[in-house]
Amino acid sequence: MITEKASFLGKYGQYVFEVKNTANKIEIAKAIEKVYGVKPLKVNIMEVRGKNVRYGKTMGKTKRRKKAIVTLPKEAKIEIYEGV
Repeated sequence: MITEKASFLGKYGQYVFEVKNTANKIEIAKAIEKVYGVKPLKVNIMEVRGKNVRYGKTMGKTKRRKKAIVTLPKEAKIEIYEGV
């Protein structure tokens, strides 16, 4: 996930990912290690609730999401923001 806050956190070895709503910290840490080959120091999770929206006369809701902020060791780096 590339946002202004996420790019700011990248300087400090923290990366933001949008994950499945059912994922927990252990599953996310294992997935990061498997995909990028780096063992995270810690994983923080936040749940973003869906917002109520209106489409003309009809009421609706945006989907809920879960974001994970993954902290890596100082010497480790993930090249996901390069070229964006």
